[in-house]
Amino acid sequence: MITTLIIIAITAVVSIVTFSNAELMQRLILWPPAVTRDHQYYRLVTYGLIHADPQHLIFNMLTLYFFGQAMEQLYDHYLGVFGFALFYIGGLVVSILPTYLRNRNNSRYRSLGASGAVSAVLFAFILINPWAKIIVLVLPMPAILYAIAYLAYTYYMDRQNAGNINHSAHLWGAAYGVIFTIVMEPRVIGLFLDGLAHPHSGM
Repeated sequence: MITTLIIIAITAVVSIVTFSNAELMQRLILWPPAVTRDHQYYRLVTYGLIHADPQHLIFNMLTLYFFGQAMEQLYDHYLGVFGFALFYIGGLVVSILPTYLRNRNNSRYRSLGASGAVSAVLFAFILINPWAKIIVLVLPMPAILYAIAYLAYTYYMDRQNAGNINHSAHLWGAAYGVIFTIVMEPRVIGLFLDGLAHPHSGM
């Protein structure tokens, strides 16, 4: 899980630095007009290296730690030594694209955080092991049930345009994680259906 640890380390260092460096945060954050007008396409990735506060950072990185270590070997096996890194970076870009396109000329809009890519990792894991136990607010829950509840809640909140959380990125990140994994290895669909039929096979 070397790649997972490297991603976590880089994200943690950059996020912690930007907590006290507003100028650097503004250079890295997704500000759509900077991409549209100034062609600063790097922002479609660097926004995922910064977080709003320590709690935001810790939650994302803990989730990535627990599920990234389970998925890294899979992507590296199929795609080579940088497979998981490519998957994760793709998750950052794909999950934010709909948000960027909706707000490409909105000078008031900004987005940050690795949640879209982390959702990609989480939902790819759920695809592989739908009955795995996931801890939600200290309570264990089957991964597939968590996925259903999470998607329903996120879709509702996105439609309501509620709060400062980019729910769209969560949804697109989850979709990307599932679709990418199926395209990479179509037999995953059969394994998923077989896993659903055998609830006690989850870890």
